[in-house]
Amino acid sequence: MTEIRPYRKGGDCGGTIAMLNTAMLFPAGSNAALTTLLTVAVGAVGAALAQALNVPAWVLLGPALAVSLAGLGGWHLGVADPLRDICFVILGLGVGAGFDSQVGAVLLRWPLAFLVLAVALVVTMVMCRLVLMRGFGFDSRSASLASAPGHLSFVLGLAMDLHGDVARITVVQSIRLLFLTVSVPFIARAMGYDFTEMSLGGGAPMEISTMLVLAALAAIVGLLFRRFRFPAPLLLGAMTVSAIGHASELTPGAIPSAMLTPAFLVLGTLIGTRFAGIGRIQLLGTLPAGLAVTLVSVLVACLAALPVAAALQMPAAHVLTAFAPGGLETMIALGAAMGASPGFVAACHVARLMLLLVLIPLFLTRRGRA
Repeated sequence: MTEIRPYRKGGDCGGTIAMLNTAMLFPAGSNAALTTLLTVAVGAVGAALAQALNVPAWVLLGPALAVSLAGLGGWHLGVADPLRDICFVILGLGVGAGFDSQVGAVLLRWPLAFLVLAVALVVTMVMCRLVLMRGFGFDSRSASLASAPGHLSFVLGLAMDLHGDVARITVVQSIRLLFLTVSVPFIARAMGYDFTEMSLGGGAPMEISTMLVLAALAAIVGLLFRRFRFPAPLLLGAMTVSAIGHASELTPGAIPSAMLTPAFLVLGTLIGTRFAGIGRIQLLGTLPAGLAVTLVSVLVACLAALPVAAALQMPAAHVLTAFAPGGLETMIALGAAMGASPGFVAACHVARLMLLLVLIPLFLTRRGRA
């Protein structure tokens, strides 16, 4: 068995959670390369079935659902870090290709969205906490942590340190991430968006030499972001480098679909591996609570997105993707695929995570005093 060090107050929460995830995905004695190959193969089968069934964003949702089901069936699945990092760099470069020289003209309108987003986060946490306590018997502390729409590593680290119900919190948060990933493309399709092809940016394919230079710079910036503990550092690093290159018109062109499609498939596979180590009985016991939290989160995000979309004269689906409390990488990629401003979507999700760093301790302090 792989030894798991307990979380220590003041320690590296992210490192501890990463170690825990690695132990679940790659148990002692397993071969990471073979496990990754099997996991991606399961994801590819899921993508093929989803495409045959005309599922929106099939290359993302198919793998997420297939790997989730296989993991719940007892399969040991996981994706090795190098493949994950390559996937994030490719997606970041693709998202950054959506920037242009006019992006600065709309920056002054974004603070309104951040203000509404902050209010929506507070409402979401209050309502989800009440639902979990009164409807599903969560204790006050665990309900506060499970209601946080984001920052899974931070939340689990606090749950370990404060002796919260880590298992139920993990299941609720994983359900929220999976079902938001699934629901946003279907809601967007109902609004008229076609997710048959997941393309990012536009124009002719980028030159190979340009792409290699951007990838090298993206890796450097991403590692710098990781040092300063940015969320999704390689994705945001690649997106930043690509955005600067495209806004300055120094690096024209889009990432070819032959690279983007496998990257989306790996991203969907990664989403599915969040259920690694979760038993079926544990999942079924907490599934209603997770679905309730997800429903509340989606409703609040929709109600907040509509007035902001009207005020900023932006499509409602674009703002909903920016406000939906799903995985940062997934929501940014989905937003870019539907033509939303990548800067706006990324800024809203980074702002959400920054706000949660303040709101989560405030909720815990308030409940502790009560």
